[in-house]
Amino acid sequence: MKRMLSLLCLGVVGHAASAQDSARVLRDVEYAVVDAISLKLDLYLPDAPDLPTLIVWVHGGAWRSGSKDRVAIEDMLQRGFAIASVDYRLTPVAPFPANVHDIKAAIRFLRARADHFGYRKEPFVIAGASAGGHLAALVGVSNGHAALEGTVGEYKDQSSDIAAIVSFYGAGNLTTILKQSTPHGLGVRVPALQLLLGGSPEELPAKAKLASPVFHADASDPPLILIHGDQDPQMPINQSHELHGVYKRLGLPVHFEVVYGGGHGGAPFFDRERLDLVHDFLRKHLD
Repeated sequence: MKRMLSLLCLGVVGHAASAQDSARVLRDVEYAVVDAISLKLDLYLPDAPDLPTLIVWVHGGAWRSGSKDRVAIEDMLQRGFAIASVDYRLTPVAPFPANVHDIKAAIRFLRARADHFGYRKEPFVIAGASAGGHLAALVGVSNGHAALEGTVGEYKDQSSDIAAIVSFYGAGNLTTILKQSTPHGLGVRVPALQLLLGGSPEELPAKAKLASPVFHADASDPPLILIHGDQDPQMPINQSHELHGVYKRLGLPVHFEVVYGGGHGGAPFFDRERLDLVHDFLRKHLD
C-alpha cells in the first residue's frame, strides 16, 4: 500500500494499451537538470509478485531526434521486466558526449531510487535501437570512463554499471561507418555524425574513437546481444559484426542475431521470436 501511494503521488497515469495493460506507468520522472534543461524518463513497472529486473531503454533517431514516448520493447513487461525509457539531450542541443553523460546520470538516479520505485537495484540491463543501440552499447562497455561518466545529476556516488547490453541495429565503430555505408546511408549518417561529433570522423578521429564501443570493450564487459538486419540501408550490418568480433576475441558472452531480409527497424526486430530470444539470453546471463 505504501509503495502504491508513492507511485500515485509521483504521477501514475493509469493503464496504457497492449503490453502496458498490467503495468503501472510513471510519466516524466525528472532524473536530472543540466543547463536549465529538465531530463526526464518514463518508468514502466509490471504487475509481478517479485521485484523485477530493470531495462534502461534508449530511443533512436540519428542522435538528433526521437523521444522516450515510444518503447519498442514494451512486451518485455509481460516477461517480468521493468523498463525505464530515458530522454537525453539531442545533438541539436548538445553534441556527444552529452547524450552518454545523461544516460549514465539516469542509471545512477534509477539505482539510487530502486527501493523507492520497486525494482531490483542489481542487475541493470541497457537496450536501445539504431542510435539508441549505439549509445546503449557505449554506455555498457564504458563504466567508470572519466570522459564518458560525466557529472550530470545528484547521485554521483552511485554506479552506472550495466550487467547486460541489447543493441538493435546500432553502430559499433564510428571510424569505419561511412566507408561501410550505402549512398542512402551516407545521406543519413554524414549530417548526423556532423551534429554528433561536431565534424566528420576523419576530421575528429580521437572523438570518433571515444564514441565507438569497439575501442572501449575489454574483458570485464557485460554480456551482449546484437540484432541487426542484413539488408539495413541506414546502419551497416558490419557495425554489429565489428563489435561481435571484438567480443569474440575477448571471450565474452555474446550472441549475434541476423534478421535475414531485415532493414532498419520494424516489426520483425521486436516480434515474439526476437523478444523471447532477448529474454532467454538475459535470464541465462543474469540469473
